[in-house]
This record gives sequence, C-alpha cells and structure tokens, in this order.
Amino acid sequence: MAKDKDLGSISGLPDELGIDDDLARTQQVLTVSVDTRRYGKPVTLVKGFEGDTNVKELASTLKRKLACGGTVEDGVIELQGNHKERVPDVLREQGYTVET
Repeated sequence: MAKDKDLGSISGLPDELGIDDDLARTQQVLTVSVDTRRYGKPVTLVKGFEGDTNVKELASTLKRKLACGGTVEDGVIELQGNHKERVPDVLREQGYTVET
C-alpha cells in the first residue's frame, strides 16, 4: 500500500493539525548562557536551533515578554541584559527543551 502524502513525517497525523511543528520544537535542546560584551554589559545568548525554526519570530516574542532589546546573529538570539533565570521559562512556554 502507498502511504498517504497528507500524513505528517513525524507523527503520522494530517499536516493541518500542526503537530509536527510542536514535536520538532520539543526535540530541539536549546542552550541559554550569559556573555559579557563591551563595557561589561551582559548579553543573554540562546543557541541550538535546528531546521526551519523561525528564530526571528521567537526573538521578537522573547524581547516582548522580557521587555528588552536584542537581535539574531548567525542563528543565535542575543538579548540585552542578564535574563538567564527568565528565558528558560519563556522558551518552555513556547514548547522548547532548555538546558542552562
């Protein structure tokens, strides 16, 4: 029997449900760390994105929830300030697995 092309690649469920995106998020393990930049300013870094993750959209969500500035450089989210305690909670809300 031929496999139906409407079935998802991970879950086997129809694509309309969007389950594969959620499963792909939980399989990624993101790393949160703090680096010091110019003049001793702390910067929180979020690394470990794979595949077609919309990093810019996630960075926008983090900046809004944490009330800080930031950017995306080479697939790494950089947030102004030390948010190492708060970022993992926000990422878990979004469905990601986090290690610090």
